[in-house]
Amino acid sequence: MEKIDALDMKILSILSKNARIAFKDVAAECNVSRAAIHQRVQHLIEDGVITGSGFDVNPKSLGYSTCTYVGITLDRGNLYKKVVEKLQHIPEIVECHFTTGPYTMLVKLYARDNEQLMDLLNNQLQSIDGVVATETLISLEQSIKREVPVVTD
Repeated sequence: MEKIDALDMKILSILSKNARIAFKDVAAECNVSRAAIHQRVQHLIEDGVITGSGFDVNPKSLGYSTCTYVGITLDRGNLYKKVVEKLQHIPEIVECHFTTGPYTMLVKLYARDNEQLMDLLNNQLQSIDGVVATETLISLEQSIKREVPVVTD
């Protein structure tokens, strides 16, 4: 990854606040050409600094009323990759992390209701070879959601 300079940081700061802003507006705010912004953003993507773009869809609008974090304990940590392969086939899982602490892994999932959540836990997660325990934490409300801060001088 190449070094990120002040202009890159300013571009990232602007885009992190509004990813849908037109490049001409970013260029005007940075006092450079639209082509320069396009080139810089393309390099940031190629270097893995910008890792995605898209829309956040409200899960509740699709009928997913329950956001849940599940701590998973594996029989052995080296089973992690095999378990992840199985978890990728469960579309309700939106995040998976290999963690330190009391769990081997932590997943975030959405369920339509408690009945679906119970099915996901009992019949899908806990039936995976190597999973020895799960602990479920239901999110009652998401109070903060943001990207890491992009600080410019």
